[in-house]
Amino acid sequence: MNVYAAVMTGKGTGAISTIQIFGDSAENVVRKIFKPVGTDTAKFESGKILLGTIYDGEKKIDQVTIGCEQPRTYAVNCHGNPLIVEMIMQLLRRNGAEILTAEQLNIKILTEQKNSNTIAIEAKLVQPKVKTLLGTKIIANQIDAGLSKTAEGWLENIDKIAPEKIAAEANRILQASQTAKPIIYGCEAVLTGPPNSGKSSLLNLMAGRQKSIVTDISGTTRDWVTAECQIDSLALVLTDTAGLDENLPDSPDNIEKAAQKKAFETLEQADLILFVIDNSQNKQPNYKLIQKFDHRKVITILNKSDLPAKFNTGKLPDFLSNAVQISAKTGSGIENLTEKISQTTGAVGFDTQSPVCFTDRQANLLEKLTTAKSTEQLASATTELLNGTLCV
Repeated sequence: MNVYAAVMTGKGTGAISTIQIFGDSAENVVRKIFKPVGTDTAKFESGKILLGTIYDGEKKIDQVTIGCEQPRTYAVNCHGNPLIVEMIMQLLRRNGAEILTAEQLNIKILTEQKNSNTIAIEAKLVQPKVKTLLGTKIIANQIDAGLSKTAEGWLENIDKIAPEKIAAEANRILQASQTAKPIIYGCEAVLTGPPNSGKSSLLNLMAGRQKSIVTDISGTTRDWVTAECQIDSLALVLTDTAGLDENLPDSPDNIEKAAQKKAFETLEQADLILFVIDNSQNKQPNYKLIQKFDHRKVITILNKSDLPAKFNTGKLPDFLSNAVQISAKTGSGIENLTEKISQTTGAVGFDTQSPVCFTDRQANLLEKLTTAKSTEQLASATTELLNGTLCV
C-alpha cells in the first residue's frame, strides 16, 4: 500500500501546522526523516507523542512532535511557517509519500474503517464544515443514529415494510433536511426591497460594523455586499442587493439594470429573503418583482419605525404578511427580527435527533425511495444509501 500525506491545517503563518501521514509504510517513512529526543527510538506505539527533529539528510528542518494516533497513522505537528511546512511536504514526497488534500486523506482513512457505513463517513467528512453547534449535533447524530439507523432499519425489514411507508418516511426526511441545511452549512439571507428602504443600514446593524455605503440617495447600492453574523442557532450570511426598481430604463449598458439582474440571481439561491420596506412612506412597492420568489421563505421588514408610520400594511400580499417592525437607525425591534428569523428558518426547536440528509448523493437516493414501487427497487436504493460509493 502507498503512503499518503496531507497538510490538515489551513494555509497561513499560524503557530502550529499539522501534517498527517497514513499508510502501511507510514512508520518507515517517518523514521527516515524524524529523530526522537533521547534513546527511546523504537516505540512508535499508538497513543504515544514523540518529541524530536525533522531532518533532510544532515540538515535540520524543524523541531516537532509526532502523535502516533493509531496503527499506520501519524500526525506531525510543526511550526506553522509555510516554508517549513512546504519543506517537510517535499521531504515526504521524496521519501515515497503521495501528497493529497486534507479531504482526500480523510476519505482514505475513514473508508478503511470497516465498521463505518457510507453515511457515517460522509458525516465525519462534513463535520469540519459545519457552521454552528446545533449543526454539529445534527451531523454527529447521523453517524450512529439518525439517517444511518433509519436506513439500516429499512434494509433489515425490507420484506416487511410497505413501499408506501418507506416512501413517506423518505419524503419526511427530505423535508426536514431543507430546514437542517441552513443550520448545518449556514443560512444564506438576502436583503432586498425598494431603493432607499434601509437595507444597507440594516446589514451594518446586524453585522455590527460598517460594510455598506449608507446615504440618503436612492439606489446607492449597485453591487452586492456580504457580511456574517450569528443569530441564536444560525450562522447567517447576509447579502445586501441593489434595490428592486421597476422604472429603470432597458438599456443593456445600464449599470443599475445589471445590478438588479444580479440581485434576482442572488434571490433565487437564497435560503431566506428579507424584504425591506420604508414604513415612513405611503408608496406600495411593485410586488410583482418579489412575487417571483414567493416559493422562498420571506420575512417582511417594515423599517424606519423611528419615523411616523405611513405605510398601509393592509395591502401586503399574503406571502409578505410575515412582517416585523424595526428601526435600522436606532436598533429598535432588532430582537424581534432575530427571533422571527429563527422561527421562520425552523432553527427554533429543531430536533437534533431527526434523521436528515446532508449530501447530494443522499438526497438523490432518498428521492428514488419516494418513487420506488417494488421491494427490489427499495433494497437497491437503500443499500446504495447505506453502503454506496462516496461522491467526492
